[in-house]
Amino acid sequence: MKRALVTSLLLATSACNHPSSISPPPAPEVASVALSPGPPKPSVAKAAVGLPAPDFTLPDLDGHAVTLSSFKGKTVVLEWFNPGCPFVRNAHTVGSLKGAPARALSQGVVWLAINSAAPGRQGSDVDMNRKRAVEYAMAYPILLDPDGRVGHAYGATNTPNMYVVNAQGTLIYRGAIDNSPDGEGESPTGGKLVNYVDEALDAVKANQPVKVPETKAYGCGVKYGSS
Repeated sequence: MKRALVTSLLLATSACNHPSSISPPPAPEVASVALSPGPPKPSVAKAAVGLPAPDFTLPDLDGHAVTLSSFKGKTVVLEWFNPGCPFVRNAHTVGSLKGAPARALSQGVVWLAINSAAPGRQGSDVDMNRKRAVEYAMAYPILLDPDGRVGHAYGATNTPNMYVVNAQGTLIYRGAIDNSPDGEGESPTGGKLVNYVDEALDAVKANQPVKVPETKAYGCGVKYGSS
């Protein structure tokens, strides 16, 4: 009995001094979680011929707000403008913009100039805009778009850059004022001067589709900010 007790104690001591042959249970796996990037940011409406013209509200030179959608029911012409651009000067003094806005206004068309020059860049000075408005007999608002939001939405690249919006609010023309890239009407492509804005307005009056709905604008680049 005594010998059996000693044997049991020796066996127990041996088991305590040697590692167990039984492996510990594996640590639980930690599931990896993929972080969601979140919902995509809403895209800014972009202008496209045949689609609704992006709405906007911009201040005129006196700080009065002008909203495009307030003119729904009327044909609207948008003219990207820079008072320091020589192409704009040519167009307004000897080219296709001389007298064109006055003719359109007399027929009930709304005409709006938009200046997307960033602060400190060519054409951004308000006094210069006022001076050119008088010099060019612009009897319509010049709207200020200093952050370029509206200009970018419309894809305006040059001054002048022209857009025609019909009474339903659909963009039906965008591009150059005419086919004479000198801005003076003296060197029209194909030999015959074509005023694309006049053609678009005539098509609206005749309830016909615009023959040339999109062209490449020419002139000075719009003086957007660096951001």
